[in-house]
Amino acid sequence: MTRTAYRTCPLCEAVCGLEITLSGRDVVRVRGDRDDVFSRGFLCPKGATLGDLDQDPDRLTEPLLRRDGVLTPVSWDEAFAAVEAGLSRVIAEHGRESIGLYFGNPNAHTLGGGLYLGPLRKAIGTRNVYSAASVDQLPKHVSAGLMFGDPTAIPVPDLDRTDYLLMLGANPLESNGSLCTAPDFPGRLKALRARGGQLVVVDPRRTRTAGIADRHLFIRPGTDPYLLLGIVHTLFAENLVTDLDDRFTGVDELRVLAEEFSPAAMASVCGVPAEEIETLARELAGAPTAVVYGRIGTSTAEFGTLTSWLVDVITALTGNLDRPGGGMFGMPPHGRTRWRKPFTTGRWRSRVRDLPEAIGELPVATLADEIRTPGEGQVRALVTVAGNPVLSTPDGPGLDAALGTLDFMLSVDPYLNATTRHADVILPPPRILEAGHYDVALLGFAVRRVARYSPPVLDLPAGRPSEAQILAKLALIAAGQGAGADPELLDEGIIGGTLARAVADPSSPVHGGDPAVLAKELTGAGGAERRLDLMLRLGTYGDGFGAQPGGLSLQRLLDAPHGLDLGPLEPTLDALLATASGKVELAPAPIVADLSRLRAGADVRRDGFVLVGRRNLRTNNSWSHNVPTLAGGSNRCTLQMNPEDASRLGLAAGQEVRVRSRVGTVATVLEPSATIMPGVVSLPHGFGHGLPGTRQRVAEQTAGVNANTLTDPELIDVLSGTAVLNGIPVEVVG
Repeated sequence: MTRTAYRTCPLCEAVCGLEITLSGRDVVRVRGDRDDVFSRGFLCPKGATLGDLDQDPDRLTEPLLRRDGVLTPVSWDEAFAAVEAGLSRVIAEHGRESIGLYFGNPNAHTLGGGLYLGPLRKAIGTRNVYSAASVDQLPKHVSAGLMFGDPTAIPVPDLDRTDYLLMLGANPLESNGSLCTAPDFPGRLKALRARGGQLVVVDPRRTRTAGIADRHLFIRPGTDPYLLLGIVHTLFAENLVTDLDDRFTGVDELRVLAEEFSPAAMASVCGVPAEEIETLARELAGAPTAVVYGRIGTSTAEFGTLTSWLVDVITALTGNLDRPGGGMFGMPPHGRTRWRKPFTTGRWRSRVRDLPEAIGELPVATLADEIRTPGEGQVRALVTVAGNPVLSTPDGPGLDAALGTLDFMLSVDPYLNATTRHADVILPPPRILEAGHYDVALLGFAVRRVARYSPPVLDLPAGRPSEAQILAKLALIAAGQGAGADPELLDEGIIGGTLARAVADPSSPVHGGDPAVLAKELTGAGGAERRLDLMLRLGTYGDGFGAQPGGLSLQRLLDAPHGLDLGPLEPTLDALLATASGKVELAPAPIVADLSRLRAGADVRRDGFVLVGRRNLRTNNSWSHNVPTLAGGSNRCTLQMNPEDASRLGLAAGQEVRVRSRVGTVATVLEPSATIMPGVVSLPHGFGHGLPGTRQRVAEQTAGVNANTLTDPELIDVLSGTAVLNGIPVEVVG
């Protein structure tokens, strides 16, 4: 007997709707939900394998505790008691700053990660917080914070209404997009061209996305800000800048700053001809609507924050910021928290390298330093949640060695991988289909206003805590409540505090109400659902506990398994501006100061090869390599090189080559490809499996090499501290 369930895919930022057919507790088939209000049946190969991932026999099903050096299955009570003992010991001996936290990318795709990492961090009380953000997206948060006062106020391209899209460092036909939540990104790009619009892709590789563009321009890795400044120069020089209203400041300063960055001067640096730079400026200014979109390839570079800033500067100068068809701001149904203080970085700094904090975390490029350098504040215990930094952060081998020296390590993770093999306790979350799903983070970057909630498809086995309960329990343990504390205590405390603030707020729909009475009106099976119900009801489109009939609530989403379409994005800049001036800062002082580094970089010799990463349609970081239907085939760990470069070096396809950087060497197989520009080589991200003590049997068959053996932890984007993963100088020898 089969049954059908509907669910939002949690595997990438596209958040596609799925139709899942089950027989008992087994997934029989996964296909796109044709009735989903956002994805309309679109599905990529990763989403189609959700059942295989959910039922992966290598997923851990019970806690592991290290005994006599061996990770051994134990009960949940034993595991939580070991966590209490381990954390308490380190805190008592060395203080709370001796505990480090690392949060991986999958936390952005789970309800548990969205709701409980904040309380866990607060309970532990350390400033040694690190995440995947400083290896992929932190420059965008920093530039948005400096421009708009709110680091979460990141403009997204209004794909469905724009007439012109300039895309840099992004390959959504294979990645499905980043900081731009858009199911069926390929279809949306094709629709753009079908309605007479233009798509221009700038990338050192002729990617699948570049293949469907009107025009593709090769660019030297890491030189995107030079190209963009050439565009800004042209906009001013040819009087193409839109007259901006009094919400914007810094236009005159920008005009002066751009004078020295002429297209002729920038062409020799970035490799894009001057006439192409001028044409891009004229096309952006002349299109009825236009937007610039830059992502991972531009963020993970030496000038990631400058590039992220210029992307939004050009959108603003052409009159397309906060405008339909331009760069719009996401409007999540659960509401956007107003940023209370103007954004700044460096509220604290790292102990060893004196690197600045940004959005509450330190650069992960210095995590190994903080573990292996003795002294007050040394990281002696580490908590990782859904992360594999040994394979995903700079100098992976160095971090791998450092993890082995910790006094205590706790991992919340379903896999025994290159990172968690060092843990003293591993707490595995349940199966994907045993958890409810709501995109707390990603709906804030959606190209359309939508609301969906997916209840659990399968019941939790008896005695099995949910991911929310695991994280809540850890927060209570860290707060001194003990391993026996009830996770519901955390939820009820958060609900009570939120309602107390709401009833005291004159602008709230529940102003003057009784928090205890309102709390009883919340629905949901467990604390996580009750908290979500509260967020929805007090959010932008909420029912306000009856004050706004027809508004959102958890029950309304449960009654709409295919989601609710709330319409296209609307202008909302005035509601989110949080700068000290109350205006959009087009020339923030920290960014202007960093231009001196950019000027110096223009004269750096650019001989030899530089390394960039790449994404395959059937891969998503390291975890997907353990799914048989996604492994192998085109998803291979090879070094791509332009055929002319290979011929010049006397190298042949299939030959083993060694790639050397300042910090490491890897040996891999050569794959000549005309899709990559001369002087550039490319390795995919997330490989390097098969280390002793891991258990990912499929991934080990195609182990590949860890590209982060080559990334230099000393090379970072200064403003954000983000690791440089693209544009790494390397040598290639046969």
